[in-house]
Amino acid sequence: MRSAKRVVIVADCDHPSIEIEQGVLKDICPEIRWLACRTEDEVIAQCQDGEGILIQYAPMTRRVLEQLPRCKVIARYGVGVDTVDLLAASDLGIVVSNVPDYGTNEVSDHALAMMLCLTRKVPQANAQIKRGQWDFRLMYPVHRHQVQTIGIVGVGRIGQAMAHKTHALGMKVVAYDPYVNPDSLPDYITLVSLEDLLRQSDVVSVHCPLTDVTRNMLDESMLRLMKPSAYLVNTARGCIVDEVALDKLLTEKKLAGAAMDVLAVEPGPMTHPLFKHENFYCTPHMAWHSEESAQELKRKAAEETRRVLRGEAPLYQVNKF
Repeated sequence: MRSAKRVVIVADCDHPSIEIEQGVLKDICPEIRWLACRTEDEVIAQCQDGEGILIQYAPMTRRVLEQLPRCKVIARYGVGVDTVDLLAASDLGIVVSNVPDYGTNEVSDHALAMMLCLTRKVPQANAQIKRGQWDFRLMYPVHRHQVQTIGIVGVGRIGQAMAHKTHALGMKVVAYDPYVNPDSLPDYITLVSLEDLLRQSDVVSVHCPLTDVTRNMLDESMLRLMKPSAYLVNTARGCIVDEVALDKLLTEKKLAGAAMDVLAVEPGPMTHPLFKHENFYCTPHMAWHSEESAQELKRKAAEETRRVLRGEAPLYQVNKF
């Protein structure tokens, strides 16, 4: 029996093509509309007939969702779903799914790379050499990882992968996650309060989702609990860290350095105050990316859309109703 034809829309994505999605969905949607919606009004105007909608950054507020009468599933290219009003989607019977496992290794590898750049002072050394200063003493102090503690904020898939990799370096691992089952964690991870994590850690690595609870969770009062010799790494979401407070602490030399793959507003403007600090490193929200993860992301988002539209149970639903 032929599958019923459905209307599937890619509301926005900055990928070079949607060939993978087209291949997965071709039997139920021969032609996928590929749009570039950036605002609520654009989504409402262009996606009203969508039954399955794939999104990257498009805002899915209650106002938008109420104007999508045919929508059965919203599939997000990525892990975070902070651009979607999950309560509104549940009220309207719309499945919201993400792809939680496509970039676990990539993001944890990227966080590890950022940490190593900070702790081993690789970028500073490179910059000094290019200025004609070949002198390792300019990098003082550098400490071995086996005497350092890493604090991981959020020990889901990515946080646990980061814990595994830093434990392999010989680091002591402490973590904060009020939602995790302690029995599910390996014995080398010690759960502590957020305050104790910040006080103890030589490196703090952020791996929690952005929610109303975690927004600006690392504000000035929390950041000031960190050692002046400590480093901060954030590959989760920009708004978890108060960037104004971080700039203040780096200016006061109350932190040894920071590295972030995410900012509160992206792309970050050239005038961003954090960019003036030589011990602040930034990458353009690329931690998730590899050729392999990009393909997996697209395939799984499309497969999830196909499942729901065929009346099958979703694998990655994040809302409840």
